[in-house]
Amino acid sequence: MALFDQTATEHLKGLESGALKSVELTQTYLDRIRAVDNRVGAFLSVDADGALKRAEEIDERRAKKQRVGRLAGLPLAVKDILCERGKVTTCASRMLQQFRPPYDATVIAKLREADAVFVGRTNMDEFAMGGSTENSAFQVTRNPWDLERSPGGSSGGSAAAVAAGMAPLAIGTDTGGSIRQPAGLCGVVGMKPTYGRVSRFGLIAFASSLDQIGPFGQSVEDAALLLETIAGHDPRDTTSLDVPVPAYSQSVNKPLANLRIGWVREHFGGGLDKEVESAVRAAFEVYKSLGATLHEISLPHSKYAVATYYVIAPSEASSNLARYDGVHFGYRTDEKEMLAELAADRRRLETAGDKAGLEHLDSALVRMYRRTRAEGFGPEVKRRIMLGTYALSAGYYDAYYLKALKLRRLIRKDFDDAFGKVDLIAGPITPAPAFKIGEMSGDPLAMYLVDIYTVSANLAGIPGLCLPCGRSQAGLPIGLQLQAPALEEERLFCGARMFEQATDWDKGRAKL
Repeated sequence: MALFDQTATEHLKGLESGALKSVELTQTYLDRIRAVDNRVGAFLSVDADGALKRAEEIDERRAKKQRVGRLAGLPLAVKDILCERGKVTTCASRMLQQFRPPYDATVIAKLREADAVFVGRTNMDEFAMGGSTENSAFQVTRNPWDLERSPGGSSGGSAAAVAAGMAPLAIGTDTGGSIRQPAGLCGVVGMKPTYGRVSRFGLIAFASSLDQIGPFGQSVEDAALLLETIAGHDPRDTTSLDVPVPAYSQSVNKPLANLRIGWVREHFGGGLDKEVESAVRAAFEVYKSLGATLHEISLPHSKYAVATYYVIAPSEASSNLARYDGVHFGYRTDEKEMLAELAADRRRLETAGDKAGLEHLDSALVRMYRRTRAEGFGPEVKRRIMLGTYALSAGYYDAYYLKALKLRRLIRKDFDDAFGKVDLIAGPITPAPAFKIGEMSGDPLAMYLVDIYTVSANLAGIPGLCLPCGRSQAGLPIGLQLQAPALEEERLFCGARMFEQATDWDKGRAKL
């Protein structure tokens, strides 16, 4: 087995024993990036020199028996949505193409303290708005299992990097499924923690009440190790939960006795691909063979989840993205061109004697705002800003946004009721395996429906995890989603690891 096909947990054992050096490991992944990323497009930037320098420092400290961090020497990729001091952080948007944050996000600081080696920043849907990583302003990311297909999104770059063996670990963000969905489509493990479990300080916001940062790995053990490193209270994030962080990496291999697994009847209706349903039901049988009991449950308000999400998330986005106006930071339109256009419009109106037109002619400032946002944002971001602005506008707030908040409360209550009967909820992560690139780009509604099984966890604030549970006839990964009550990530990891140890779906690797 090639070094880049091994898990982060296996790498860490080699690093800690001295059998493996961080420089050797880091160079292996950098070589892999050079070999395959020109076809996959997972990375927006790669810091080879910085990574090797960092790896060398960690090797020297280990050799001198000095203290090293929890992830010491492990290469890691970061979604290009987390601020890193001095590093261009684009959110895959032209709006932030030259933005260099003056500070580190809390997650970046924790990873730095843990001595992780940052190899690069991964592609994503612009401002995390999308489910295919086709909405990036810079490039399209492809699924390593089939380069004609999407890796999912918005954290498609991070998922593809791990699936293609270009990084053993990666960081993503999940607002409506943006970690779990690409994990499922790329055949890796991805996990969205409880809202507030991981600090959002330094995360460039999409929808602040939904966004969460989480891990990607080749195995459940990898995801547990990475979450343990980045979780914890942060006073700089007012939504951060001041609760202890369990030692996930120590407890992950403990099987759960008398495990009660719920399956949601609403998740097995029309629209679910037969191969996906077959793989998920086979996973249920694996759990039964491990002593778990299966229970049919209902989440009656889940049918409203996508509609609820696509009112709340765009509404929050329209507010969060209002700051990108070309004044303080980020992209600004060409002012000479803009002023020339304004002068030309004025001359045209004066020649025509159009006094009303002159009175309503935009000022230079208003025109600068309008052109900056029109040029800086891509089509999907503009679509969601308009949706959110409409939902929040006078006369529509009660009909849309307020109603969505009420439904959100009911969705959360459905989960509370269900977890009174079962320990975990299991089911599909996507309606079908990976779709072809461009297949849904002309149909936003069809793209939004890809999130049908994932958005509820964000609305309810509960943790969710995706791990591979099968392959389609075309050889594409199929993912199993597990969900647990709030702050029960430990239970989630243990339940997922039980399945992983009983099967070999995590052993498969994309062939590039």
